[in-house]
Amino acid sequence: MFRYLAKRAATYLLMIFLTTTAGYFLAVSTLQPALLEQERIPRPTPEQVTNSFRLKGLDPALTPWERYIDWLTAVVTRWDWGRSPNGAFINAEFGDRVWISTRLFLASIVLTLIIGVALGVYTAARQYKFQDRVITSYSYLVYIVPAPIAYFLVQLGAININETVGERILFVTGISTPGLEGNGWVQFVDMLAHYAVPTFAITIVGWGTYQIAQRQYLLDNVNADFVRTARAKGLTRNQAITRHALRVSFIPVAQSIAFTIPAIFAGGFFAEKIFAWHGVGSWSIDAIALQDVNAATATLAYGSVIFAIGAILADFATTLVDPRVRVQ
Repeated sequence: MFRYLAKRAATYLLMIFLTTTAGYFLAVSTLQPALLEQERIPRPTPEQVTNSFRLKGLDPALTPWERYIDWLTAVVTRWDWGRSPNGAFINAEFGDRVWISTRLFLASIVLTLIIGVALGVYTAARQYKFQDRVITSYSYLVYIVPAPIAYFLVQLGAININETVGERILFVTGISTPGLEGNGWVQFVDMLAHYAVPTFAITIVGWGTYQIAQRQYLLDNVNADFVRTARAKGLTRNQAITRHALRVSFIPVAQSIAFTIPAIFAGGFFAEKIFAWHGVGSWSIDAIALQDVNAATATLAYGSVIFAIGAILADFATTLVDPRVRVQ
């Protein structure tokens, strides 16, 4: 199994390199930070702009290929992803923001998967009953509602709760309280208070896809021959579903992890903007607006890595639940 996963990881590594390379050439060919610099007041001369960018490793006089070679050499030899037009170092900016995004989405991804699969099994075992109709209808509703609108509704709900209570018990923006003093426990409680609303919003929007998929796949296997055979050997219906149908129906759900994890991070662009968490998502949007070639490339590489991690997790889950997978 580990040999199989190692081969898959090598394939994804090549994919990351190719997508990052293509993204760099696209960014360096389309983004023109020098134009923004010339709009400043007082307006700098073209020579001043060129000299400033040359000192930051963003020399516009070089060809895209020459800039790519310089950039790739710095990444490979020093793990230096370059600088932004404003002089900020990409490594430092990315390190701070990726930690913010990870804090925001890690718990949401785990909760989304667990709750979605559990509700899928629960509703499949109660097909067409009241619980099934309510939960499945909700999943279809959140599936078609755009994520930004759903996040706004959750935010408005939290604000209304605060107004009803008469004090702020739910934080709807920010990652911490500015100027908060106290020991580590006070800081931890404050972090959880800011974490609650965005995590809740992302989770209740995200579990619907898993619930619908797990319910449908499980229903497709409930009446399969191998399940009837298991019941004929003395297992109850619930035992046959749990030991046999559930394992088979979870295979396609496990494979979808490769696409769901990047999708949650992609939808996080909106969550970070709405809840004012300055993570990788909001940074990537700002990078494009500021014509920042290196930052845009770094966020693209990050997205490719997230997809690869999701795909490897999907491969690992498939090897665990699918006995038909054989590693040669």
